[in-house]
Amino acid sequence: MSTAGTKRKKIPYRNKSPFGWWIASYIERFEHEDDGDNPNRRCIAWENTIIIKAKDREAAFRKANRIGRSGLEPYKNTDGKMVRWIYEGLTSLLPIYEELEDGAEILWKEHRNRSVKKIKSLVRAKEKLETFDDDDDA
Repeated sequence: MSTAGTKRKKIPYRNKSPFGWWIASYIERFEHEDDGDNPNRRCIAWENTIIIKAKDREAAFRKANRIGRSGLEPYKNTDGKMVRWIYEGLTSLLPIYEELEDGAEILWKEHRNRSVKKIKSLVRAKEKLETFDDDDDA
């Protein structure tokens, strides 16, 4: 299919979601009203990962950005200073290839040319998994 002399590329399977589910990650950072504009200043940021339902990657991109931008109104903290979360943008957008159900694979990561020792070192003991870290300092 061509329009105005340009050919539209076919979207590879890996960039489609057969069931319309997507995983999106976005980053937002916290700022006080008097933080200034120095891009080298330190800040706290959260990278949030969500699942969304969308018919294709364009719709998923728009929806993920809309969700990331929602609820970012400035507010007064306990010290009476104005603070806010600033949406910086998407860090990842991936299709989910299987229907969502118990045990469905939603993410995968390929490890190429790694030693068996290195692969085994990626495995964590139960108490080292994030969900078992109950320290208040974490």
